[in-house]
Amino acid sequence: MKAIIIGATGATGKELLQLLLQDESITGVAALVRKPLSLQHAKLQVHLVNFDRPQQWQGLVTGDMAFSCLGTTLKAAGSKEAQYKVDYEYQLAFAQAASQNGVPGFILISAGMANPKSLVFYSRMKGELEQAVRSLNFESVTLLRPGLLSRPGTDRTGEKASESVLRFFNRLGLLKRLAPLPVHQLAMLMLRYGKQNNKGVQVLESKQILSEVKRFA
Repeated sequence: MKAIIIGATGATGKELLQLLLQDESITGVAALVRKPLSLQHAKLQVHLVNFDRPQQWQGLVTGDMAFSCLGTTLKAAGSKEAQYKVDYEYQLAFAQAASQNGVPGFILISAGMANPKSLVFYSRMKGELEQAVRSLNFESVTLLRPGLLSRPGTDRTGEKASESVLRFFNRLGLLKRLAPLPVHQLAMLMLRYGKQNNKGVQVLESKQILSEVKRFA
C-alpha cells in the first residue's frame, strides 16, 4: 500500500509520517511539503511543492490512501484570508487531485464543531472543507473532529493554558469527553482508518475519538 500526505511538518503530521514509515504494510510514502524535510527513509519520497500552483503537483497525488494534516492558526497566518488559503484552499486542492487520480481513501483532520453554517469563522471554514471533500469521488472518507490536541513542546500559549485547565478537571473526574488528545494517538487512529478503508463517509467526533484511542491503547 502507498500513502501520500500533506502537513507532514506539523505536530500530528510528523507523528503520522513516522507511523507510516514504520508500518510494514505501507510500501511507500510520498510527502508534499513546502520546506525540505530532514528525515530520510528508503520508503519516503519528498516532493517540494508550491501549493498555490496545483497544476504543477497534482499528478504526484497517487496511491491507496491520502492523509491531510495541513493547518495553521490565525496568529501564524496573519489574517483570515491567509488561514483560509492554507486550511481550505490547499487542502481542497489536494483532495481534488487525489480524487481525480483515483486514490480510494481520504483521511482529513477537521475540527470539533465543524459546521458550514457556523457563525464562527474557524468552525465554518472546517465545515465547508468537510462538505467539499464529501462531494468528491472517494470510496472512503474519514473526517476526524478532535477536541484540544496535546502537542509536545507547543509554543501556543492558549493551548497550554486550556490543556492545563482540562487536565485539572479530568483529575476530578470532570469533562472527560473533552480530555486533551495527544497527537501521537490521533495519528495512530488516522493510520488505522486509512488501512481499514471503510466504504462511505465516517465522521468521528471528539468523544468517539477518545473512546477509540483508549480502546486500542
